[in-house]
Amino acid sequence: HSAFFYGTLMAPQVLHRVCHGSHPTSLPPTFNLTTLPALLYAHRRHRVKGADYPAILPSSNPQDSVLGTYVSGLTDGDLWRLDIFEGREYERRGVRCQVISEHGNEEKDCETYIWISPREELEEEEWDFEEFKKEKMRFWVGGGVEREDYTGR
Repeated sequence: HSAFFYGTLMAPQVLHRVCHGSHPTSLPPTFNLTTLPALLYAHRRHRVKGADYPAILPSSNPQDSVLGTYVSGLTDGDLWRLDIFEGREYERRGVRCQVISEHGNEEKDCETYIWISPREELEEEEWDFEEFKKEKMRFWVGGGVEREDYTGR
């Protein structure tokens, strides 16, 4: 299976933890996956109010785009765990993204998680992946930091 990720799952460490658990392993975070940068057109990424993660919504403007990652090699089990991780706020839907590579761009069919909760729970502001990596990712992947109250919100 293949998917377009646009938020916390762009970080290989987060994707690995969701798909393979938090137990130490000698396998690299993306050992069975191929990950490439990609664009999803006619969608916009938003901050979720009070959360560390974003959401995307379809846009009526075909020029709107979301930069993310195209990941192939996902198993049925990976998708099952990803569905649980994403929860009821999102729905997995088929989309077509543009994979960016040194050999040129190529359109690929895949799936992504679209926000289906109330629009009022989103901010207009764009979510910042670099800020997430710097300020919040350690809570999502472990790394020796423990917070029992941490739920990602």
